[in-house]
Amino acid sequence: MIKRLFDILFSLVALILLLPIFILIAIAIVIDDGFPIFYLQERVGKNFRPFKLFKFRTMYKDADKKGYLTVGSKDPRVTTIGYYLRKYKLDELPQFINVLIGDMSIIGPRPEVKKYVDLYNDEQKKVLSVKPGITDYASIKYINENDILALSENPEKTYIEEVMPEKLKINLEYIEKQSFLEDIKIILKTLTKILLKQ
Repeated sequence: MIKRLFDILFSLVALILLLPIFILIAIAIVIDDGFPIFYLQERVGKNFRPFKLFKFRTMYKDADKKGYLTVGSKDPRVTTIGYYLRKYKLDELPQFINVLIGDMSIIGPRPEVKKYVDLYNDEQKKVLSVKPGITDYASIKYINENDILALSENPEKTYIEEVMPEKLKINLEYIEKQSFLEDIKIILKTLTKILLKQ
């Protein structure tokens, strides 16, 4: 109950304060590559319920047909403005909409596409017992995930066999000890990591 109230208040305040930035980003996207402004991708949420994840569009239209994973900071599918939105994690800001409507939480395991969720074993499926979030410990550890995958000869194989299992392990550990104070700690660590990354 406290977590949901926090999610509503945090996301509502964030959306109001970020509105001017949203407008500027929307204008930049349209100038760079036209409409649409948002990219909606189906992800798997709590109890395996699918939902549409909001992001600012950072790739050329229909680019996801060439694969779900973004590889490296210079993926050719990424638009000029998209590169900077991804670099500073600004493309993730519309997910406050998902939090406000109840699909997601501020803190929780990052939601995955069905293609990869179908590969989870019974233990890993426990991450779907809680709402997915905008950020978590796994996101902090793998903040440079795209660049890590860019070093692999087979990025998808590396993601499935190495990165994804480690992220799920971290998320399962979070679920075991989750608390309001733990969530505040993750928010602060996420902000620090993003700032120090630049």
